Amino acid sequence: MRDPAKPADPLKPADLLKPADPLKPADLLKPAGPEAAVAAAAEDDLAFEVTGRPRPARWFAVLAAAFTAVWLAWTVIVNPNLHWDIVARYQFDGVILEGLWVTVQLTLISQVVGIVIGVVAAVMQLSDSPVLRTTAGAYTWFFRGTPLLVQLIFWFNLALLFPEISIGIPFDGPKLVSWQSNTLITGFVAALLGLSINEGAYMSEIVRAGIQSVDPGQREAGASLGMSNRQILTRVVLPQAMRVIIPPFGNQFISMLKTTSLVSVIAGADLMTVSQHLYLANFEVIALLIVASVWYLVLTTIASVAQHAVERKFNPAGAPPALHRRVLANLRPGRGGARKRVRKGEGE
Repeated sequence: MRDPAKPADPLKPADLLKPADPLKPADLLKPAGPEAAVAAAAEDDLAFEVTGRPRPARWFAVLAAAFTAVWLAWTVIVNPNLHWDIVARYQFDGVILEGLWVTVQLTLISQVVGIVIGVVAAVMQLSDSPVLRTTAGAYTWFFRGTPLLVQLIFWFNLALLFPEISIGIPFDGPKLVSWQSNTLITGFVAALLGLSINEGAYMSEIVRAGIQSVDPGQREAGASLGMSNRQILTRVVLPQAMRVIIPPFGNQFISMLKTTSLVSVIAGADLMTVSQHLYLANFEVIALLIVASVWYLVLTTIASVAQHAVERKFNPAGAPPALHRRVLANLRPGRGGARKRVRKGEGE
C-alpha cells in the first residue's frame, strides 16, 4: 500500500507521447468467449492435407519401360545367334587391343592438333586484319562444310594428285628433299590429317565463342597494367573462357572417339578396322561388332567421367573463386613485364 505522505511518481512527457498498442483488423473480427471455441472447431473441420495428384500415365510408362528392359535383356541373353563365347574370347584378344591402342592414339593426337589449329584460327577470326579473318573463315567454312569421310578418302589418295611431296624452292626450283606420296601417306597418317584438320575447324568456333564470352573490360584492365596482347590472351582471357570452352570440347572429344571408326574405310588399323578383318575371316559379324561396341563404351565412359571432373573445376558454383584468384594474380603489377613497366612509371 502506497504511503499517503509520499508523493506519486511524476508523469514524464514521453509517457504522454507514447502511442498505445495498435489495434489490428483481425482483432476486431476475432470472436471472444464461447464464440471463439466454436470458430476454432470450425477451422479444424476445414483443415485438409495437400496430397499429390494421381498420375496413372506415369506409372504405366514406368511399367512399360521396366517390361521392355526385361524383355530386351532376356532376348539378348538367351539368343543363340549372338555367340557370347566368341565375344568373351575376342574381348581381350591381342589384335583387338592393338586396334584399341591405335584408336586411342588417333583420338589424342588428332584432338591435340585440332585444339592448336582451332586456337590459331579463332584468334585469326577475331583479328583486326581482314586478310586473317577471311583466311580463317574460309578454312572453317570449307572443312565444316565437307563430309569427314570424303576428307579421309581424299588424304588417303593424295598420291593421285601429288605423286611426290618435296621441300625446296617453289615454282619448279631445286628440291632439297622429297618423298613418294604412297610411302609417306599411310592409312594412319591420312587418318591423322583428316581428323585433325576437320576437328580444328570445329574447335575454332568453340574457342571463338569462349573468347567472345569474356567481358571486354577484362582486356582493358590487362592493357591498363601494361600487359601485352599475348599476356592478355593467355593470362586473362583464355582462363575465363575455359568455362564456356570445356563442355563443348568434352563433347567433341567423345565424338572423336567414335568418329575414328570412319578410318576403317582407309584401313587405318584402328579398332573398327581390325574388327572388320576378324569378322571377314570367321564370319562372326555380330559378335565382333559387340566386342568393338563394348570397348567404345568403355572409352566414352572414361572420357565422360573426365569431362565432368574438369567441368566441376571450372563450374561457376565451385571452382571460379580459384579461377578468379588466378586471373587477379595475373593482373597484379608484380607479374613479369607489367611489374617492370609499373615501377618504371613510378620512378618517373
